[in-house]
Order: sequence, then structure tokens, then C-alpha cells
Amino acid sequence: MPPKKKTKLTRPQAAAAADEEVDPAVVEQLDDNVIAIIFGCFPPEDTMRMRCVCKKWRDAAKTTIVPMTDFGVNSVVNYRAMATMTTALPNLMQLSIGGPGLFHKYIDGEDPDEELAAETATYTPLDIDVISNFRKLRRLNIHGGYGLNGRYPTLFNFPLLEKLRISLCCNFKWELEMLSGFPLLRELNVKYNRFLRGDIGSLNVLKHTLEKVKIFDCNNVKGDFMDLADCPRLTVLNLDHTSVTGDVRDIGENDFLHLEYIVLPKTVIGGWDYQFQLISEVPSVMNAIYLWMRRNRDRELFSDWRWYLSRDSPDWYDGYHDLNCPDHPFTVDLVQARSRLGWQWRNEDGDFCEINWLDPEPDRICDADTSSTRSLQSIQEEIGFYKGHYHPPTAEEYNRLCDEYSED
Repeated sequence: MPPKKKTKLTRPQAAAAADEEVDPAVVEQLDDNVIAIIFGCFPPEDTMRMRCVCKKWRDAAKTTIVPMTDFGVNSVVNYRAMATMTTALPNLMQLSIGGPGLFHKYIDGEDPDEELAAETATYTPLDIDVISNFRKLRRLNIHGGYGLNGRYPTLFNFPLLEKLRISLCCNFKWELEMLSGFPLLRELNVKYNRFLRGDIGSLNVLKHTLEKVKIFDCNNVKGDFMDLADCPRLTVLNLDHTSVTGDVRDIGENDFLHLEYIVLPKTVIGGWDYQFQLISEVPSVMNAIYLWMRRNRDRELFSDWRWYLSRDSPDWYDGYHDLNCPDHPFTVDLVQARSRLGWQWRNEDGDFCEINWLDPEPDRICDADTSSTRSLQSIQEEIGFYKGHYHPPTAEEYNRLCDEYSED
């Protein structure tokens, strides 16, 4: 006989049940573990109030597993509440640390910025190391302002942490190697942290747990992105505006097998906004990207990427003296016409070269897609001034085209 479904109370019924008086004797008979489980259904603020009822409830609060609620510290009042919770409610699982408020700061860490330390010497210092008591922390968000100054090793020792976000921390100093203190880390999200240093390869100690790595605008992060190629769970990799290097042509069939989103900096050959030194380099890079997209069966993986010809390239030349003449086509875009993928050169005004197709032409009888044909026609209609050119013309050819254009 199947078990009966629990009756779900309506909002009025739930409110009425909450207002009913409970026999104190019944509550007193509840086991500490049961009380802790009940407390676990409430946000930390409510549990902190309920623990004041009696010693039994205070003891139960200490073993309560606090649910994933975003308790944040952005003022002195919240800091004091957090400091109390480190002993009264130590099983907090999610915490957000922001600036402590006007004329307050966290105690300077190791190797602080001396100028900032002098400017804030009269501020009231608060001990940030107290959060080390939250041993069951799963998510930690550190963000904003000048509250942290220097290195804080105690912030990198939470054995159960799964998600770490650090953003807009101007004087917070740390190294990627310190992440080894988070053996279960799945998601790393770092933005605008100028004092973050380290080699991206140091994340390999977390290769069996890492799923998402986002490190944005951290210029002191270096290394070769290929050092993460064999992370079996990695689905997101964003290293934009870092100093990471490498070459997309080095990606093999068994590298980055589960990647769903990727942004590589322009310091990587073939990365986002990469500037080619030679026009002849482009086909091999585009082919490597195509093979990667085809293997992952995701044609959107690089859809909004673009590349450029470097002004330092020997292939570069200045535009025509007549401003009405189309500019030189030194930008590379991917082109998708439904079932077909290719790439083409263009200028910033929308004048395109011919498409260099990466996919073979579909069989006109069996595989032709009428919607694809229309899309392809619309793309080809955009090719005018550079018709017949699959790559940027030489300087001599370009000037000849412009001369003819001006005469017309």
C-alpha cells in the first residue's frame, strides 16, 4: 500500500498553526539534535534570536547546520553579529564579507600597503580572522572597498569550501597557490584583484573538483592555459584580461573535454582580441578553433570572438587618402550560415572579404537547407568592395581598388 502524501498547509493554516501555544513540557522533551534540525529550517538571524530562550537551545544552536542563506557583513553591526556567530552558530555554510563601514577597517594583514595603512591608522580595527571558526563554510564571497589590506592566510583554510568569489578587493594580496587550502573547491570567481599573483598551472591541485574558473582583470596571473587542459570536470574557463599565454593550436582531441564556455586573453595566440603578426597565421588558428568547436558540438563556443591584424605586423598598411574609400579589412570574424561555419576578414565599417569556409559544402540534393541557403545569400550580398579577395589585399592591390572606387 503506497504511503499517504503529506497534507500541505495553506498560508492561513500555517499562520494559525504558528500562533498555537505549545506545551513547554513537550518542547523540553525534545532532544538537542531534534532542536538543531528544527533550527536548521530557519535563517541565521532567527536562530540567533531563538537561542536566547534557554541554555538547551543555545547548545542546540552550536550544532545547527545553518542553511545556505547569504548572510553578509557590510557594517559594524553585522560584523559584531558575525563575530558572535563564530561561537554561537559556528556551522554557518555561506558568508559574504564586504567593507566594515565608515572609519572602520579589518586589521592590516601581512605585507600591507604602507600608504593605505598610514591613511587608515586612526580607523577602528576589526579582526577578520574570526571567520576561521566557520569550519563548515561552503561558500565565501569577499568583495569591495579597502577593508582588507595585505595578506590573510587564515582566509584560505576552509576544507569544505566549494565556491569562492573575490571581487573589487584593491589591496587584498594573495596567490593562486593558496587555494590548495580548499580541497573541495568547485567554483572560483575572481574579478579586479590587482594583487592576485600566481601561475594558472597551480590550480592543478584542484583538477578533480574544479568546474568553473573565472579570473577577470587580474594582470599578475600568468602561465599557460593548457595546464588546465586535463581538468576532467571543467565546464567554464574565463581568463580575460590576465597575462596567461599559450596557443589554441596546441589543443588536442582529449583536452578540455567538457568545456561549455571559454574566454582566453589576447596574450594567448588565437585568444579573444588576439592580434596576428602575419596574415598567413590566421588559417591555422581558425582551423584549430573549428576542430575544437566540432569536437565539442558547440558552434556557439567562439561565436562572439574576434581577432585583428597587429599594427606592428609587416602586413599592415595605412588606409587610403580618400576618406570615402572603404578602410582596410584587418578584423577577423567567424561566420555561421546555419549548417556551415567559416571566417572572413572585414573592416570596422562592415566591408567584407570572401568567406573562408571550414565546413564542406553540403550536398545540393540531400543535405541542402533552404534556410541555410537564404542565410548564405544574405551574407554573400554583403561582399562588395573586396569581392574575390579571401584575405586582405596587399597595399598595392588595396590602393588600386581605391583608385578605381574613387574614379567611379
